[in-house]
Amino acid sequence: MFDGAFFKTPNVIQNLFPSFLWKINTSEKLIYPTFDDGPIPELTQQILNILDQFDAKATFFCVGDNVRKHPDIFLSILREGHAVGNHTFNHLKAWKTGHDDFLNNVLLCQREIEKHIDQERKLFRFPYGQINFKVARELKRKGFSLIMWDVLSKDYNISLPAEKILMKSIQFSENGSIIVFHDNFKAKDKILQFLPLYLKHFSDIGYKFKKL
Repeated sequence: MFDGAFFKTPNVIQNLFPSFLWKINTSEKLIYPTFDDGPIPELTQQILNILDQFDAKATFFCVGDNVRKHPDIFLSILREGHAVGNHTFNHLKAWKTGHDDFLNNVLLCQREIEKHIDQERKLFRFPYGQINFKVARELKRKGFSLIMWDVLSKDYNISLPAEKILMKSIQFSENGSIIVFHDNFKAKDKILQFLPLYLKHFSDIGYKFKKL
């Protein structure tokens, strides 16, 4: 449905689907950074180091198979006080996966996460923003909060220079924004360039960065 079409999710879309969390309703200078697709070697730890420089907390939507392969990095995310969410076990596309297979993949990811943490609040984000509403209803019944975003950095887009990603990310972020970054190999070179500049820009004007 959304699949990376916009840097800023239009309000009309956010209002049409109120059962998903798009942003936090606040007048405070708060931004909610999120990172999809990890954890992976080197990059996730480098992101954690950058976040620490700005006393920033974030939410990492983890692919279950990456948690399985890199439990030490996953534990680093938790030790440093960040939140984690479910991003399926194999980063599946909901529009190309059968309902039962997709749901089972989400639950497989959750079991992998819960080997390391007993989550009071289970968070889920559809990979690629491809929403399956039948799956969404079942996940809600199972106690998941469904998290989307109001700002998409597009750091995965190899045709976009880091300068444009930074400019658009700053332009569209506001009080309560949930912004999507990625700790995956496509985003690696760019995110290490622009993430410190994004955090510095908003830190300098009084913003704090919080986990969901």
